[in-house]
Amino acid sequence: MICLLMHLFPIVPFRMQMWSLNTYLYGPKDDLKHRLLWREVYSAEEEAQLKALVCEAESRGLTFVYALSPGQDIVFSSSCDLTLLKRKLRQVSDLGCQAFALLFDDIDHSMCQSDTEAFSSFAHAQVTVANEIFRFLGEPPVFLFCPTEYCSSLCTPSVSKSPYLLTVGEDLLPGISVIWTGNKVISRELSPESLAEVQAVLRRPPLIWDNLHANDYDSRRVFLGPFKGRPPGLRAHLRGLLLNPNCEFEANFIPLHTLGSWYKEVKEEGKGDTGALASDEIPADPLMSQDLKAGENQVSRSFSHEKISRRGLCSGRVPLSEAQVQLLVGLYYLPHEHGPPAQNLLQDLTWLKANCHCVSVNGNGKKASPQKVEEWRDRAGRFLAACDDVALLHGAVVTSINRAVLYDLYPYIWDLRNTLLVAKAFICWLGCGASSGAELHGVEAEPWVFKGGLSGEVQMLLPVGTSSELFSHPPPLFPTSRLYNIRPFQQKDKVTQDAVISHPDFIGDRCLGASLALCPEYSLVLEDELGVCGCAVGILDVHSFAKRCQASWLPAMRDKYPSRPHGASGHTATKVLLYFHEEQDYPDSLLYHFPSQLRLEALPELVDCSVSRSLLTALLTALKANGSQGVFCEVQPTDGLRMEFLTKLGFLEILRGEARPREGVVLGRLL
Repeated sequence: MICLLMHLFPIVPFRMQMWSLNTYLYGPKDDLKHRLLWREVYSAEEEAQLKALVCEAESRGLTFVYALSPGQDIVFSSSCDLTLLKRKLRQVSDLGCQAFALLFDDIDHSMCQSDTEAFSSFAHAQVTVANEIFRFLGEPPVFLFCPTEYCSSLCTPSVSKSPYLLTVGEDLLPGISVIWTGNKVISRELSPESLAEVQAVLRRPPLIWDNLHANDYDSRRVFLGPFKGRPPGLRAHLRGLLLNPNCEFEANFIPLHTLGSWYKEVKEEGKGDTGALASDEIPADPLMSQDLKAGENQVSRSFSHEKISRRGLCSGRVPLSEAQVQLLVGLYYLPHEHGPPAQNLLQDLTWLKANCHCVSVNGNGKKASPQKVEEWRDRAGRFLAACDDVALLHGAVVTSINRAVLYDLYPYIWDLRNTLLVAKAFICWLGCGASSGAELHGVEAEPWVFKGGLSGEVQMLLPVGTSSELFSHPPPLFPTSRLYNIRPFQQKDKVTQDAVISHPDFIGDRCLGASLALCPEYSLVLEDELGVCGCAVGILDVHSFAKRCQASWLPAMRDKYPSRPHGASGHTATKVLLYFHEEQDYPDSLLYHFPSQLRLEALPELVDCSVSRSLLTALLTALKANGSQGVFCEVQPTDGLRMEFLTKLGFLEILRGEARPREGVVLGRLL
């Protein structure tokens, strides 16, 4: 249970007791004996570690609150369960802990038969047990109770008329504090009026458990913005405030420092200082900038400057610049609102998608005005530049001197970098006039509705946005700062390669030639600082493509590469040349569900293989935008890595070589 010490700050809430920053509440979800196995006592080794944590908190002047969550399966009327509960808390008390919490949040309201016979209501059962435990522990000065109805949205029928809360307020002993999260589980704002109502029902000021910066409910979100939406005037209606922070310690610098600023204002207000600013009156950007810059400098000083080598180039690790830190926070601001950089990204992408007809092939039969086209391209340029800024930020985080920030925040910035790679490629593809004007499938909703934060909202604006398996993957074990770009194919991308056949075009003609000649709008290129490192080629409608190929492309290739050319000899040369002389078709049963085809290639030395996924996703986005309902690709049975890669992205085996003239496995997925 090393997690007891590791998670001193990341997992559990901080609290202000009696309006001083002095309390730490222990209730990590990865301590199984906190909730699931609450009846079990700690082993000798676990005891020693928990005692060390209690002593460490005491040495730092913190009140250590031990929380237990027995609500999932406790039988309130069982003397055995009550004895086990007392035994568990007595064990912790013997370790030096003098403050406790009983949590009955997020559980079913139903009771077993024996509890129904023993208690008049669910609230009556909880209050009875809480009161007995409170007395058993000697009525400690800090004893917290988290009700099942812990916010306004969970109260039935309302806060003031909830039988559950009325029972808690009437029967719970006055020395026990009641936890409350506000109007919602994650409350955007807390108002004195709403808390006054709760105080009246509970017959005591509530203790706020503030989830504003909690991110354990979404693995793609982190909240770096300030503590806000809680005016200092709340003090008269509160017994205290717990701040439930981000799971990642380094992400909490601004939340905790702005909480301190808020607390200072509360004290100033309590002294009658009428000149103190209310929380919402503080200019957000200067506050954010000052705290962020100070935080980056403060943390980075604890790391020495080291030299690192990447592709033979040495560079020093340096702190993030103030502009980069502000961009980082703006991208990961708060659960109910984005910072300006994120807002601009979403607004531009939404507008570009809605107005793509201005630069599409047919534009629904109407030609857009030059001014509208120019506006679209100007806004696209701004969006692409913003995507590039995020890519540069990703590289700066990787090479930052603050390695703790890197390891805490890298999964988030890496995820956003990859999602924006796809979005950028999509906008570039639209800018080439590749869209046929088909409907682009998006979902309109409030920004905080979808999981994933900014990455999730950008994802949902893409045609394949509902396919979560294309976007949600763990980051690589070894971060790299290399810059990548996905763009449409250009003629300059053609290179001469040696082949079995002594013709410089042969490999390109055999692998990609038909696609590049007949449907180049579905050809995307992946590049890094050194040049092209991958490509993805698609065919929107294989059936019509095959007809065009038979009519024009293959005859030209047969003239260019005769089956028995002069100077060519050997079985291998003859075999590869036959590629252009064989009939290549797919059964109608396949093309009915999977009308599109793709081919993906990447250099084996590609450092971050996740960008291959982004490349494939960008191509699927283009195909889906123009109406494709499914796509397939051919893979050699011996290519296990490619089979695994595609399977993780939702591809399934639909056709084997015996059903086709050529060897190979056909994998497909619906769009």
